[in-house]
Amino acid sequence: MHMNDNWTTTPVTPELVRGAYELERTEHGVLPHRLPARARAQCSDAQLAMAESQPAGVRLVFRTRATVIELDALRTKMAYKGTPPRPDGVYDLLVDGRLAAQAGVTGGNVQMMDMTTGTRETRPGPVGTVRFTGLPDRIKDVEIWLPYNEITELVALRTDAPVESAPDSGRKVWLHHGSSISHGSDAASPSTTWPALAASLGRVELMNLGLGGSALLDPFTARALRDTPADLISVKIGINIVNADLMRLRAFAPAVHGFLDTIREGHPTAPLLVVSPIYCAIHEDTPGPSAPDFSNLSAGRLQFVAAGDPAERAAGKLTLNVIRDELARVVKQRAAEDPHLFYLDGRDLYGEADFAELPLPDQLHPDAATHRRMGDRFNTLAFGTDGPLALPACDRP
Repeated sequence: MHMNDNWTTTPVTPELVRGAYELERTEHGVLPHRLPARARAQCSDAQLAMAESQPAGVRLVFRTRATVIELDALRTKMAYKGTPPRPDGVYDLLVDGRLAAQAGVTGGNVQMMDMTTGTRETRPGPVGTVRFTGLPDRIKDVEIWLPYNEITELVALRTDAPVESAPDSGRKVWLHHGSSISHGSDAASPSTTWPALAASLGRVELMNLGLGGSALLDPFTARALRDTPADLISVKIGINIVNADLMRLRAFAPAVHGFLDTIREGHPTAPLLVVSPIYCAIHEDTPGPSAPDFSNLSAGRLQFVAAGDPAERAAGKLTLNVIRDELARVVKQRAAEDPHLFYLDGRDLYGEADFAELPLPDQLHPDAATHRRMGDRFNTLAFGTDGPLALPACDRP
């Protein structure tokens, strides 16, 4: 910390945080969660616990004339045994809606995962400080987007001028649920994940319930979506169900129906868009589970392969093509009675031709350029003039 007689320390309260379901008080400060405590209590899965407490789409939002901002934070960073360190998380500073600076935090905990055994070990570390300087000396709206790939406990916010809550933007709230691709893997920064880019282009307020490895049609996730205030909703379903080899065809369609039924209990008439998986060559016609490619792991590269057998489709094992067909069928059936329900084929966001041009580096997750392309396309297809999530002209900011 740089000592300054004029520092204002502002408690991190829910009024300053957007994109989190709730804040948990910890010994250090507050930890943003993207699922409520009741949901977290209903699942002991370590992957879900990590994903929902990584603050994808979570940002501090306030108004100030400060020229210097410091944020103390305790990160927990993921590492995989036998592979090079994962990139550090990035904090994006937006001033009046435009990216003004980027920074990272030092120190923190490391959660080491052994992909061969599935075991995790956490190594503790100290609190660090993110510092932004040279900001314009005028009243401005500030957003600090937290890293999507690091669990982040917010310890202290210091500024060289007072902070106040930002006024309501008047924008509609877009609630989105999906897999690690919606969560952010492997975007360049938190405000450039495809949902963040789409929200910016569509001029809507993002609530991102993308949960890496955990878009599994869990009833508690459906209830969280049901209970979250929102004007526009989208759910991207499929890849994690194949990744985890979680269910067979017999279980899949009823689970989708139940998931949508629950969302509709809280949002009976909101535009609701069901999005099928983007193109993923290894699982188009080969069932899961997805497995690490240990031959590449020893070379320091984490890549994935499909461990299922295409012949098992006859026994009801799921592939991406089977899932797309089922989702299209379910949405068509329901839309006869639900005029606000829509379907988008994920290959319209990223298809086979895109894969040829911008391949998925680890066979599952898009790179930064692909996130930009998907954000652009979702904005056009969903928020565009005739899109299923298009705002009436009178509601556009």
